[in-house]
Amino acid sequence: MTQPDIADISPSQRLRLETLIRLRWLAVAGQSITVIVVTFWLGFPLPLVWCSVLIALLATVNFYLAVRYSPAHRLTPAAALTLLAFDLGQLMALLFMTGGLVNPFAPLICVPVIISSSAQPIRYSLVLAVLAVAGITALAFTPFPLPWFPGTLLVVPPILTAGFWIAIVSTTAFAAFYSYRVSLEASELSDALAATELVLQREKHLSQLDGLAAAAAHELGTPLATISVVAKEMQRELGGDPRFGEDVQLLRSQSERCRDILRRLTTLSAEDEEHMRLLPLSSLLEEVMAPHREFGIKLTLIEESERAGEPIGHRNAGILYGLGNLLENAVDHAREEVTVTVSHTADRVKLVIEDDGEGYAPDILLRIGEPYVTKRNRDERAGGLGLGLFIAKTLLERSGARLAFGNRRGGAPGARVEVEWPRARMDVKLAK
Repeated sequence: MTQPDIADISPSQRLRLETLIRLRWLAVAGQSITVIVVTFWLGFPLPLVWCSVLIALLATVNFYLAVRYSPAHRLTPAAALTLLAFDLGQLMALLFMTGGLVNPFAPLICVPVIISSSAQPIRYSLVLAVLAVAGITALAFTPFPLPWFPGTLLVVPPILTAGFWIAIVSTTAFAAFYSYRVSLEASELSDALAATELVLQREKHLSQLDGLAAAAAHELGTPLATISVVAKEMQRELGGDPRFGEDVQLLRSQSERCRDILRRLTTLSAEDEEHMRLLPLSSLLEEVMAPHREFGIKLTLIEESERAGEPIGHRNAGILYGLGNLLENAVDHAREEVTVTVSHTADRVKLVIEDDGEGYAPDILLRIGEPYVTKRNRDERAGGLGLGLFIAKTLLERSGARLAFGNRRGGAPGARVEVEWPRARMDVKLAK
């Protein structure tokens, strides 16, 4: 199982043009207000014409995009890069004419890069970041002074300009990397949760097949009984006719065979209905452990509490799948034996799964349960503990369980997983 790459985004995950348009209108408003305040209120000398041209250019392009495309239009990565590069260039041109790096608004250069890193494939974000660094460097050599009080020239020492350059570049890099990581983790989590829902739906679908079989048997019973009655009448009338007697006999025998099959389905459903609806804890564990007994690993069940008082709960597809996945991981990594220890009190139900393998590596223990953690130890022999373990953990936590992952106690080799529920979540009598 490989980790998803934000470089392979689907069309539904691409940046919406409407989002950029709204941000651009905000930029147009902010730039206009700033120019007006600096020029007419503070009275600082400013290249008003050129600043107005640049702001008008941004507004014109934005208006064209808003009219030309629908609000739901999603940009290709190349188109988004083009628009963000245009925004970056327009902002740098404004800053270049108004003091460069010493302009208080110079840190806004990082905004297009942050937007790109949160929604764009990484290679496109890197291109925009390189353009931003080049632009920041160019701003350090602007010949235009910072607008200041008339008759006063604000001289900034070169070492301070270098400090501004380092600060803006590092801010851009840090903010872009942080935004990229948050976006990547959110994307991974979204995909993993979608997979969890699919697994849960599949398990529920399988658990409902028995009810569907019973319903089919019930619905088919009446028309099949009618066919049987008609077949008997036809046999009585045509049984001795050499042309139709054999066919009538075949029709009746096959209708009786169908009735027998439906009768067995109905009987099976009636016998198993309670079993399918409610499961004692011991039966639940046996159902979880049964598929894993044929892999050459010894499975041992230790019951620390009496079965007489064990909880009886509703059949939960999420619990069955989650415990099955934890047990499968233990069997995959065990050398000889996996031990399942179960206990229950008046308040709690606890399950411990232990194997005699190599256990969890320390770095994996810190991230266990996150999606796409794909290695249990550095000498892994059997599969990973990535999305499957995340799904299992998510499903069990939805059932009210608390999970704890670690290595076996007392220095013994192997991994240990503890799953604990409030008894009210596992016992229908207490749930009522």
